[in-house]
Order: sequence, then C-alpha cells, then structure tokens
Amino acid sequence: MNTFDYIIVGAGTAGCVLANRLSADASKRVLLLEAGKQDNYFWIDIPVGYLYTIGNPRTDWCFQTEQDPGLNGRSIGYARGKVIGGSSSINAMIYMRGQRSDYDHWASLGNQGWGWEDVLPIFRRSEDYQHGSDDFHGSGGELRVEERRVNWEILDVWRDAAAECGIPKIDEFNRGDNFGNAYFQMNQRGGRRWSGARAFLDPVANRPNLTILSEAQVTSLSLSNAGGEPVAEGVSALVEGRSQAFKAKNEVIMAAGAIGSPHMLQLSGIGDPELLTQHSIKTLVALPGVGNNLQDHLQIRTIYQVENTVTLNQRARTPWGMAAMGLEYLLKKTGPMTMPPSQLGAFAKSDDTQASANIEWHVQPLSLDKFGSPLHRYNAITPSVCNLRPSSRGSVSLRGPDPMAAPAIAPNYLSTEEDVRVAVAGLKFTRRIMQADALAPFKPKELKPGQEITSDDDLASAAGDLGTTIFHPVGTCKMGNDPMAVVNDRLQVRGVRGLRVVDASIMPTITSGNTNAPTVMIAERGADFIKADHGHLR
Repeated sequence: MNTFDYIIVGAGTAGCVLANRLSADASKRVLLLEAGKQDNYFWIDIPVGYLYTIGNPRTDWCFQTEQDPGLNGRSIGYARGKVIGGSSSINAMIYMRGQRSDYDHWASLGNQGWGWEDVLPIFRRSEDYQHGSDDFHGSGGELRVEERRVNWEILDVWRDAAAECGIPKIDEFNRGDNFGNAYFQMNQRGGRRWSGARAFLDPVANRPNLTILSEAQVTSLSLSNAGGEPVAEGVSALVEGRSQAFKAKNEVIMAAGAIGSPHMLQLSGIGDPELLTQHSIKTLVALPGVGNNLQDHLQIRTIYQVENTVTLNQRARTPWGMAAMGLEYLLKKTGPMTMPPSQLGAFAKSDDTQASANIEWHVQPLSLDKFGSPLHRYNAITPSVCNLRPSSRGSVSLRGPDPMAAPAIAPNYLSTEEDVRVAVAGLKFTRRIMQADALAPFKPKELKPGQEITSDDDLASAAGDLGTTIFHPVGTCKMGNDPMAVVNDRLQVRGVRGLRVVDASIMPTITSGNTNAPTVMIAERGADFIKADHGHLR
C-alpha cells in the first residue's frame, strides 16, 4: 500500500499542479506529501488574511535569514507557506509572468524549450482569465485571474505621477514587455483567494489514485546504487509522529520550493561534498550547485505621508471602520478585505543602459513600521521599489543532519556594486514620482528614508536599513548545463535516476516580478516531461 508510481514532496503551488496532472491517468498512483496542515484555516481564503497567515506557525515556516551584511547586519523574517497550497495560501496573489527577456535568457543558456514563445502557451493553458481568451491569455483553465475589487484615489493619482515621469499607463502586464504602470491582476475568484490548492488540488482530491497526506514531514530520500548510478526509490517521512517509508516505481519529485528542495537534497547526500562532510553526511551525488544561486527581489519600502485623501490607515483606524470593511466583504466580496498587499505596479529602467525594465514598484495605500506592526495613525502610502535582475547570489544550506532543523538562509542582498547602484537609482526615481505635479495636491512628505538623506552613500545605507524580502526566493537547484547546474532542461537531477526537482528552485535566473505564476508554468512543463517519459494515457 506504500508503493506509488510517483511521490511528490511538497503540496505548494507546484505540488498541487503536479498532483492534478499526473493523477489524470487513472492507471498511475500518486502520493502527495505535505509537512504543513490542511488549508482549512479561516484566514487563508480571505485575501487580506495574509496579515494573519504570514508569521503564523500554523501556516508559515517562519524562517529567519542569517545576519546579512547588505542589510546592515539585520536578520529578517523569510515567510514560506507551511500548509496545503504552500506559499500560494499566504502570498500576495499577484499574477505576474515576468518578461519575454527572462525566458529567452533561460533558452540562451542552453535550456531548450524554455523561451518565451515556448512557455506562453503553457501559461495560457492553466489560466482562466476574467476577460476571456486572446493571444496572451487563456480561459477555462484552473487558475483564475481577476481584476482588483477596491479603488483608492491616491493610487489613481500615483499612476498619473508615474506617467509624468515617463512610465506610461498600460492596461495590464503579462504580455512580454512590462514597461509601464497598471493595476495588478490577481489570483482570486469573486473576492476569494484562489490558491494552488483551490485551483488544482480541490477539484481532483477525491480521485482514487491520488493520496494526499498532510502533516507528513519527509526526512530523507531513499537512494539505491544498483548499476553504478544512484536511483531514487522513495522517501522516508514522519506521519503523525511515526516514521514511514514510501516507494516510488517511477519517480520522486521534489516540489518543496527554493528553500525546502535543496535542503532535502543535502540531507539525503546530494550536494556540495565539502558542505556535506562538514555535517557528517555521506556524499552520494556530488552536485556543488545544490543550495547555491539563491536569488530574491529585495524591496526597499519608502513611506510618504499624504493629505487631502483617505488611505487604509484612516479606514482601519476605528472599530467602526473595521466593521464597515468586514460587512462590505461579507455582503459584496468587495472593498479593502479583498486587497493584496499591493494593488498597483510599475516597471521601468533604472538607467538608459538597461535592455528592458529592471525595476518594479509595488504601491500600497497604507503604511506601517514593519510587517505585523499596526498601521500608522496618519494617512500615508508605501511605494516599494525592487531590482528585478539582482546580481547578488545567496545560499541555502543545512545546519546539520537533523531534518527538523531549519536551514541557514543567506540571501547576500546588495552584495554587488551593481545591485547597490540600482537600489540608489530606485530610491531617486521614487522621489521623482512623488514630486510630480499630479501628487502636489496631496502634499506628500517623505518619512522613510527621509528628505535629509541625499548622498549616494547615505541612500545606499538607507536601502540596507529599509530593504526586506518580497518573498520571491528562486534558483537554488538551477536548471542548466554548467558545473553548478542541479537539473537539466527536463528538470531531472543530474547523476540520479528517477529524481526531479519541479518548483521555483530550478530557475537559472529570477523572473521579472512575482514568482507564483512562473511556478505554475514550471510545474506544467515538469508534468509534461514526466508524462512523456512514462507513457501516460492522457
């Protein structure tokens, strides 16, 4: 009973897609293992519930980074979903594919079939777009994409200000070139979060050939060495506190994300021999790239106090205001409770040497000292700017052989001169927008980093003080052909038979924007490869 055709480790976005696609062939038995709990927590489905799921051990691994020199020695929280649906159950719900140049770059590195024209049909396949299908969008897929359900005057005017500064208004992103400013489209259905679990897993959860186990912590991969090359034969996991072994006839598929997947490979003896030896783990497959090449978007959160308008700070200031928002959501599924953390985005070049947009703003009609803190008592907005193509590289590494111990996460933000230069340029560009004529009636006052900070050196230091993760870790099991590549372009782990990694960790370079939609696409591609290799009926 513990033998399956496929074992999927991790029921996040990628795992949910894989479980759906692989179990469509009734002749294949599929096991999906998730360390977190079921996604029946009240706040998951309510969009603004991210305030209560991020940093909550019920739904979040609650990782902390190592002290980061680029952040002036700070350690920051590093949220990752620990629940069915993974990070799609706690994320910002923003549907963002990235840009044509992202995928064409992957293909230029020798990854066949990963260029923009290759992946666009895969994005369309999964999508159920509110406005119907066209050359760029699909309808009838599992992943619902809808427009915002609340408006803010200050965001409309911010768009005008960005246009004054050369960032034109556009209808939407996701068509290959994101240059411009627009409201984000979201993975929601009628004001409800539409996670990977809601989209892909719930409709097929009752298939007799699909077994889903939550609170099942995988502790190691089971490898044999018959015939000279290691073979992934299954996994060991703690289920309800009891160790169980599960066997895979065809493949074990790691879908535990950019933190979990490399960590599990390392625990199982697949990784950098020097690191593994340091922690008394026998090297079974020497792959020095496992856990390296970590990339993330560092958001630099500026705050501007505004007048003559209403922001969420004011609407949520009193119990009556909170009650009114709750009633609006209950009756109409509209209003602030449908809000993602950011509603408005803009893409531009930090300087004229960039081939395409390399910085992005996430603009929030609110302000607070840090995530989890109360909203400020005055009206304010938070235009956060991030570098879309960071050259800094970090790492994920095990701390020891205990599979229950959290890995060491070292993002190494702002560790290159180029990244510091882009951060300073982003702060200066933000100031230009906030000083535009369109915003003058609202008297914006810069609170962070503060008008007194003017030199490039001081702005760089401020970026280290204000910068924080935007929760887009990728790249730690990168796809490619070079010595640091972990998987090939069919997502098979090098040097091991019957083992793939199918999640955001395989990105050789980070995409331009939020990473959930690309993860769905990666999982679709991975499922196609697996079905082709194992003779699926459909």
